[in-house]
Amino acid sequence: MTTTEHLGGLTVQFEDADGEVIARAADAMDLIGNASFSGVDLVVLPVARLHPEFFRLGSLLAGDILQKFVNYRVRLSVVGDITAHVEASDALRDFVWESNRGDHVWFLADEAALRARLV
Repeated sequence: MTTTEHLGGLTVQFEDADGEVIARAADAMDLIGNASFSGVDLVVLPVARLHPEFFRLGSLLAGDILQKFVNYRVRLSVVGDITAHVEASDALRDFVWESNRGDHVWFLADEAALRARLV
């Protein structure tokens, strides 16, 4: 079940962990379209919703998906434990670090970390 809250001046949509796996950019467009229609600023997506190829940067899936969010000006926060993925790839570790420095895409350990960042 998707819920929406107002946090830190943003309308935040929390996606359910049991939803459809995002395996292609077109899948992300469904989320973005719904968020845009609802006036959502930030989509919070549990890591379980992302296809494992998302974390293999060579697949280009992460780039394709994240570019859609940027193009449509909808922020994204991926929430959950990605430690194993980051430990397996220096490139992914650097990508996550750079993303978290910005304000459009964040990778956070849990919802509490997101709330702390927004407040």
